[in-house]
Amino acid sequence: CLSTVQRLQEPMRTTIDITVKQPGKAIDALSEAAPGLSRQKIKDAMTKGACWWTHKGKRLRLRRATKELKPGIRLQLYYDEKVLERKPEKPILLENAGRYTVWFKPHGLLAQGSQWGDHCSLLRLAEIQLEQPCHLIHRLDADAAGLMLIAHDSKAAGALSQCFSGRTMTKHYKARVAGLIDAREQLVDAPVEGKAVVSRVSTLELDETGETSLLEISIETGRKHQIRRHLAGLGHPIIGDRLYGRPAGVPLQLLAFFLEFDCPLNKRKMTFELPAELSDLTLN
Repeated sequence: CLSTVQRLQEPMRTTIDITVKQPGKAIDALSEAAPGLSRQKIKDAMTKGACWWTHKGKRLRLRRATKELKPGIRLQLYYDEKVLERKPEKPILLENAGRYTVWFKPHGLLAQGSQWGDHCSLLRLAEIQLEQPCHLIHRLDADAAGLMLIAHDSKAAGALSQCFSGRTMTKHYKARVAGLIDAREQLVDAPVEGKAVVSRVSTLELDETGETSLLEISIETGRKHQIRRHLAGLGHPIIGDRLYGRPAGVPLQLLAFFLEFDCPLNKRKMTFELPAELSDLTLN
């Protein structure tokens, strides 16, 4: 009786950092520096935003494998097989407001990419769908879902970002949390990262059978993990919160469902609310 033990190969993760020594295509320089990677894998990584070059003092993503480079150009490839193999759920374009668009970002989709790639980011997928460069205005946790704005030019991005940083943006979230909590505009003001912040919490629904509560939360500030930290501090962590609660069989049950602001671009009050069918599907 013969038995064969097959050792599973670890996913490849490597960084290539070179300075181009002679004129030629980017793919040729990277292939020479990374003999363990096929040209097809390098091309795929470049398309997905894992390659960077320094051009005129700026560090930019280089996606075109056949780009002709001059000597002295610095090339960096951040190759991570796990990252590159990810296939995120696609965002949904809800409204085009001219100089910016409103999107539904599903669970697991990044707001923007990292040095290891951007094919799993809302920003890049918006650029592909709209066929134009785009700009991030604000952030939303990768684990969370909900409304996000994407600007189509840098001036629009700057003006709209001021609405978030200047606390003139009304933001409402829904969260399903562990345990039963009956709150009526409960104020939570525990500092986050040493900064004063406020979250207002109200109960929308109690599920006594499952011992969970559906809450609405409004915030003016947007400190990192503010809502997640505040609800965990109340003893009611969000379902699926791996950091401040415990993992569950569902994604993080946090949803940004409402935005309202005085638009500095068209001088009108703009209100965006997530369609009920998306809201119901997102929070289990």
